[in-house]
Parts: sequence; structure tokens; C-alpha cells
Amino acid sequence: MFIKITLPLIVTVRTFPSFVHHLKTLLSSSLQVQKYLECFHLPLEKLQEISARLKKDFNRGLGKHTHHRAAVKMLPTFVTATPDGTEKGDFLALDLGGTNFRVLHIRVNEDEQRVMKSQNCAIPQEMMVGTGEQLFDHIAACLGEFVNSQDLKGQTLPLGFTFSFPCEQKEIDKSILIRWTKGFNCSGVEGEDVVKLLKEAIHRRGDYDIGSVAMVNDTVGTMMSCGYKDQSCEIGMIIGTGTNACYMEELKNVKRVEGMEVKEGENRRMCINTEWGGFGDDGALKDILTEYDEEVDRTSINPGIHTFEKMISGMYLGEIVRLVLVKLTQEKLLFNGETSKALLTPGTFETRFISEIEKEDKGVENTKKILADLGLTSNAVDLHIVRLICDTISSRSARLCAAALATIVNRIRVNRKLDHLKTTVGVDGAVYRKHPNFSEELQDMVRRLAPQCDINFIVSEDGSGKGAAMVTAVAQNVCILVYLLHTNVLTPTLPHSFSTFPPQTAQ
Repeated sequence: MFIKITLPLIVTVRTFPSFVHHLKTLLSSSLQVQKYLECFHLPLEKLQEISARLKKDFNRGLGKHTHHRAAVKMLPTFVTATPDGTEKGDFLALDLGGTNFRVLHIRVNEDEQRVMKSQNCAIPQEMMVGTGEQLFDHIAACLGEFVNSQDLKGQTLPLGFTFSFPCEQKEIDKSILIRWTKGFNCSGVEGEDVVKLLKEAIHRRGDYDIGSVAMVNDTVGTMMSCGYKDQSCEIGMIIGTGTNACYMEELKNVKRVEGMEVKEGENRRMCINTEWGGFGDDGALKDILTEYDEEVDRTSINPGIHTFEKMISGMYLGEIVRLVLVKLTQEKLLFNGETSKALLTPGTFETRFISEIEKEDKGVENTKKILADLGLTSNAVDLHIVRLICDTISSRSARLCAAALATIVNRIRVNRKLDHLKTTVGVDGAVYRKHPNFSEELQDMVRRLAPQCDINFIVSEDGSGKGAAMVTAVAQNVCILVYLLHTNVLTPTLPHSFSTFPPQTAQ
């Protein structure tokens, strides 16, 4: 690992002796600090090894008899196509993932995806722990008000439903809630189909209706929103508060889905939600876990779960940095060995601080302010060391993401028996968007790990809104195509439910 030293000093004859002393102190401190940071360094060979392990986990997750105990879940999404440019029409999108939810009216045509109007709706605290019927009645009421305000009441528009809670998707319009998270605990919903609960709530009102519903994972939405701009986009990746990825897998490899046999020579595909945040939950990453990773896991709300995510994502990076700062202060390598109450308090070093500290132009100034706000007295050497720690930990995150992404692009290339693959990745998430060096380091490393793949990256615009609409639009086109193949009807009525489409025809 190379030591990067930045010296914001103007050296004169008078200041030269102090400059030499400062430089010696800086070099000595940096060399000692490097011993503590060595555990975060992952050379190319180790990243290749990690990618090979993830490849094995992908196969377990897709397997008919192995997916139940796989750490990487590889969940089928029942999205079987990406945008081809023919999608058009008006769609509703519903994005539920926290204490507020969004309703959107989105218009898709050949030139753009346009959000015609959107509205945020609050969910009262008592409703988050009330009955499921109350919650879905509230959602249906807000959706109804939105439909009415946009003069859409006479139309029956398809709806993309982004529901950001752990679900088992059975079909594109059937998704079973496994468990509530994020402070929700509504009764009568776990183990039930959330699409059915939404439709029942709308029917109880009786004053408006919706068309077919497509359940959308936010990672799939990211891929689909970017796929509208670039039809070679077959991978979605999120690196924000959490991390995840999806990609288009050959359907013949998705052994865990019953009744979807592929005929010889067919090239049918399905989008797989990898849930790669669980990589390592079975101990596969034990050799690269540091004492700081183990402490983050031990004090988290879900010990032993989402091992990979805890090494990479925005929810945890700041806390890893804080633990390293505490350790080096206790070893008297920082802040003259003096900690502060804030530094010793979990969660006080926010992940956004890492991005602010690593900025090229204002990094030193930002570091001084952040440390002062944490009650720490720092000198020039401290500022350099804190920058070095942040750079080391964000770099590890980018390299681990690159290893995981390389697993996907290499897999797609081998699946299709190509010498060279050209593909696009749709990306979203604050870590990727806002960190000054993260995207560049990730892209550079993934190209080294997948040299036979030409990879383009597009940042998503509203994957949970526009992406949800695109999933619905593509599913609708697929249904219409199947309908035409079964019936020879040239102008079919739009499907009211993806699951019951196409109708059975008389023989």
C-alpha cells in the first residue's frame, strides 16, 4: 500500500527546520498507522479469489436443491425482458419503503420517461404498528386522492409497486412479505401477498381502479430506468445505505423456479435479484474480516447477517472509520492520545464525513471542522492520518464492490459463450454518487478483474419511480406479445393481471 502525503506548507529559509521536523513526524506516524490499516488492503489476487467464492454462491442460490441454505439468495424477479424502446403509455408508480411513500404519474414515450406529477404521503407512527388493513386503506386513500387530483379517475392505469421490505416474489404481481423492517409491524401482513392487500383496499373504496400491478425491487428499478436510455443495460447496482445488484440470467440456469422449462436453443432470460449483501453470512469472508468489521457486526441490529453489506455500504462505513480512529487514539498515534465523548459514541462519525474529508480541494478544511465538531484537537499530522484512514476504508469498499460486479459480468459473458462482452451497468446510491473517488476506483478495478468485458456505467434517475414504471411497461409488452402469439388478435385489451395473461384458448 502506498503512502500518499499532502503537505499544505509554504517552505522558507526560516521555516525549513520546522518543515523537516514535520516531515519526519509525518513519515514516522504514517508508517506506524499503515501497520493498523494493512488488514484493509486487498490485492488483485485476493479480489479474484473473493470473486470466485461469490460465483459458487451464485450457483447455490440458483440451484433447485441448494437455494434454501444459500447465503446469497439469488431471488427470481419474474422480469423477463429489458426495455427495447417500444414502451409507451401512462403509468402509476407507488414507492413504499419508509415513513413516507410516493405516488407518481409517469408518461413513457420514445423520447423520454417523464414524471408528470408526484406526491409524498406520510404514514403516521401509530399506523406503522397498527393493522395491515389500516395501512393499505391509507395507501389506497392517498392513491385515490392523487388519481383524482390528476384527472386520471376515468382511466385504469397499470401500476409499478416498489415495496422495499423483504419479500418472496412468486410472480411479477405476487409477492409475499417475509418480515417487516424499518419500524413497521403491521398485523396481518407477514406471510400475505402485498399486491392482493393493495388491490383489496382499492376495491373497498370502489371509486377508482388500477390496471395490472408489477412488483419492483429498487435494484431492478435502477436497471430498468437506465435500460430505457441504454438498451444494453442488463445489470443494476446500488451502493448507498445498503448494497445490492441484479442482472439478466439465462432462464435455463434458474433451477429453483418450477414450471419454466426452456426448449433447446431458446435464449430466454430472467432478472435475478442477487441480494449480495448476504455474501459471507456462511463464513465465506472470514479471512478478510477485520476486528473492526467484527465489532460493527456484533453491535448491529442483525448480527451475523449481511456480512458483505457491512463491509461496503453507507450505513456502516462511517462506524468502521470511527472504530479505527478510537484504536489509533488509544495507541497514541492520533490526537495526542486524547479521545472525546463524541468519538467514543457509536454512530457519531457519519459516512458522509468520509466523502467530505477525501475531497481534493476542501478536504483539509472539512477534516478540521469535522474533528472540531467531534470535540477533538488536531494538528497537521492528525489531519493527514484521518484522511489516510478514510481513503483506506472507502478504497476497500470500492474494491469489494468491483470484485462482486466482476463476478456478474464474467458470468454473463461465459453464459453467452462470448469472447468479449459489451454491457452497461445502471447504478444508484449515495456512496457511488457522492464519494469523490469511489466510482473511479470501482470502475478501474472491475475492468482489471473482467478484462474481456467492456463495461459502461450510467447513474440512475429515480429507479424506484421511473424504474417501476418501466418494469410495468416491459411486462405489459411481453404479455401483449404472448397474447398475440396465442390468439392472433391484433388489438388486445391491456392485461388487468399479469398472472392470468394470456387467456386459455379453445383447441
